[in-house]
Amino acid sequence: MKRFDNFLYGLVPGLLLPIAFMWVYLNQLYPGDFTFFESLKQLYPGEVFGKLLMLSIMPNLVLVYVFYKSDSFKIASGMLIGGMPYFITSIFMF
Repeated sequence: MKRFDNFLYGLVPGLLLPIAFMWVYLNQLYPGDFTFFESLKQLYPGEVFGKLLMLSIMPNLVLVYVFYKSDSFKIASGMLIGGMPYFITSIFMF
């Protein structure tokens, strides 16, 4: 596991995982005729979008914990840094 302990191996999934989680969440819980981007356009100006962003960071935090416990600190820090833009945006949406 030490061979794969690289910051970029955590940063790229840290940036993409919240988007994937939002896509799965919106498609499973709000099925309809809207596409993913249309649903985001409807949610964007409100508080619900901030809450959705905050919820989408949770899988990142679980993986940060797993990688931290397995002594892969660079991957864990990459995942944490990758989730920061979503966290900062969600704070400003409230």
